[in-house]
Amino acid sequence: MTVVHMIRHGEAEAAYSEHPDPGLSPLGQQQAKQVADVVGNDRPLAVISSPMARARQTAAPLADRWGVPLSIEPAVSEIPSPGLTPAARGPWLQAVMASTWDAAPEEVRAWRDGIADFLLSLETDAVVFSHFVAINAALSVATGSNQPRVAHLDHCSVSTFGVDQSALRVIQTGEQGVTTIL
Repeated sequence: MTVVHMIRHGEAEAAYSEHPDPGLSPLGQQQAKQVADVVGNDRPLAVISSPMARARQTAAPLADRWGVPLSIEPAVSEIPSPGLTPAARGPWLQAVMASTWDAAPEEVRAWRDGIADFLLSLETDAVVFSHFVAINAALSVATGSNQPRVAHLDHCSVSTFGVDQSALRVIQTGEQGVTTIL
């Protein structure tokens, strides 16, 4: 069985509805170092990140600690919101998260399925740095839920999945938090 740890990025310096690609806040930088200390005690694994700045900056301390390259994977990036300004993305995302995957736009459902396909394609254990909605998408596929929000994942929480016989299953859901996603 392949084991995949999906880690939500650290606290961003701006909200989803304020900036198209924010980096980490000072607290987020500290969280990234802390999660590297926790996860870094395991054997080195492949380190994969969303192309978004906050995910890459969260992944960098672990990749550096292990001395492994940081692989960028668009499939685990932020939920697509084409053509929307940052200000318009907030209300749009609230509506998506309050609904079901069946009611989501086709592009969003395809994005969710692409995350699952990518995770299922991994043949070696890995650590994947991603986003609140993306990790929830993986959790929903693994649990068969039609809800976009399965867990209220905290910054730098670690959710662990098993890939076994072309099936994605949840081993552990990351720590819950009171952080906002907008």
